[in-house]
Amino acid sequence: MTKKTKRALLLAWGGLFILCAGLGFIQDPGAPGLLTCLAILFFVPGGALCVLGYREEDRKTLRLVRLLSVLSLGATLAILILNFLTVKMPDWLGDLLYGLLILVSAPMVCGQIWIISLFLWACLLLGSHSLLRKLDRK
Repeated sequence: MTKKTKRALLLAWGGLFILCAGLGFIQDPGAPGLLTCLAILFFVPGGALCVLGYREEDRKTLRLVRLLSVLSLGATLAILILNFLTVKMPDWLGDLLYGLLILVSAPMVCGQIWIISLFLWACLLLGSHSLLRKLDRK
């Protein structure tokens, strides 16, 4: 994978993250089908980075995708648990934690069908980990 291709995919992924996060902060953005498609589209550059990283034996890229997946899934779990624990606390704390949730798992909130985003993060995690193990066996 050329540096230009990798850079383009990383920029596309970052741009989709910013778009999903921004739309996640809108209370009623409308067009739920379009938002779900956008949330799914968010994972395409990550998947492409995995495939190209494996073809080019670029362990650094595969590790990056794995790390981002672990961080997003772990932070999402932690923030969701904290958010449930703040039920009897001030509303501003729940709102703050929900805002953090939007930032750590932007496509999840944007797409409004949370299981899809969690599943696709897990696919990126397992896929990148599996491809790294295959490269290590070569």
